[in-house]
Amino acid sequence: MSIRIGDRIPSIVLTRMAEDSPQPINSADYFAGRKVVLFAVPGAFTPTCSAYHLPGFIKHLGDFTEKGIDAVGCVSVNDVFVMHAWAQSTKSQDIDMLADGNADFTRALGLEMDSSAFGMGTRSQRYALVAEDGIVTRLFIEAPGEFRVSSAESVLATL
Repeated sequence: MSIRIGDRIPSIVLTRMAEDSPQPINSADYFAGRKVVLFAVPGAFTPTCSAYHLPGFIKHLGDFTEKGIDAVGCVSVNDVFVMHAWAQSTKSQDIDMLADGNADFTRALGLEMDSSAFGMGTRSQRYALVAEDGIVTRLFIEAPGEFRVSSAESVLATL
């Protein structure tokens, strides 16, 4: 069963790059005491993720801040070095790039998908959520193969 509005974000260790060194961060700590938009992509450097999903959040980061969002994070079932390279290549240093290398966070949310047919193994479904102090207040899960409800523009329209 996947996470729902009103649920607490599970406490799982993710990884992000800090000063060229991987840094573990507990998801409960990441969300604590603030309003966060988190969006998930099936994979860094993949076509829709790189051409539309991440760029939309980069473009609208200031709009999210104006709407009271304290942080915007991107999570993917990739290792921290891939997420860091993707951040550097897209100039997305103001978005928290969170690696879920073993899909532990993704599984805890119940939002994993099997992408073995594409040689990618377990990946995250495409989604976005808004959480306040670790509680999900809005949730936008895409239907397979779609990119509509989890876009930056779609999420912004609900704030």
